[in-house]
Amino acid sequence: MIGVIGGSGIYRIDGLEGASRVRMTTPWGEPSDELLIGRLDGVSMAFLPRHGRNHVHTPTSVPYRANIDALKQAGCTDILAVSACGSFREDMAPGDFVIVDQYIDRTVHREKSFFGPGCVAHVGLAHPTCARLSAHCAGAAEAAGVRVHRGGTYLAMEGPQFSTLAESRMYREVWKADVIGMTGMPEAKLAREAELCYASIAMVTDYDCWHPDHDAVDVAQVIATLTANSQKALATVAGLPGRLKGERARCPHGCDRALEHAVMTAPDARDPALVAALSTVAGRVLGRGAAT
Repeated sequence: MIGVIGGSGIYRIDGLEGASRVRMTTPWGEPSDELLIGRLDGVSMAFLPRHGRNHVHTPTSVPYRANIDALKQAGCTDILAVSACGSFREDMAPGDFVIVDQYIDRTVHREKSFFGPGCVAHVGLAHPTCARLSAHCAGAAEAAGVRVHRGGTYLAMEGPQFSTLAESRMYREVWKADVIGMTGMPEAKLAREAELCYASIAMVTDYDCWHPDHDAVDVAQVIATLTANSQKALATVAGLPGRLKGERARCPHGCDRALEHAVMTAPDARDPALVAALSTVAGRVLGRGAAT
């Protein structure tokens, strides 16, 4: 089952058969909005607008934990996240899609883990996105007529303000990031903890503010580019189910087994309340009754 998280400008999805809106509850609060659940090209799909259908959540206030928990509760195995981004590279131009494969996390005010005191876990994040799912997303975007960059480092900033010129230059010239956005983290981290395959399509809307030949980014510019590319984003989503039909029972990269040896707290020392809250995202390993 594919879960699609729509970012700025992507508040709906077309063509879902038998679609219905489902209100979910989670131990981490309410998700951003109701899930729209149906089938697309014979494959189950759930759509969730990251900021809510009326864009009521800031990048910081997005309930990331609730969103991931709700999608897994609904049965999702694969998550495609679509978001807007600025570019630090001349060749990653507005209108292009970047298939993110690395992150630099500069967010500071967000809950970044389902785990905590009473049940400690450490998942591997060297490769924070699923290579298999990312390749399918790239293929679907290319088939939709999009110029696609397969791989890129995403600088996740807190926001909601855009970068200063000094920051933009540092991220580009010193840290060598490729794109910048406000929502990629902790979403990717939480998807890994929930043992979900996760891929990110970053839609370039602007050159941030480093580029001497372009005006500093503003919301009007972002919205104009997002609007121009929304149909391509929806066409990409529409092309994904056909590429995933009949695929693996297990992720070849181990995304669906990320917690296999991650939980450090001994079973008899685990906080029962936290263990109960983790039932959706980590029940597979926490229910074993032995250290994992």
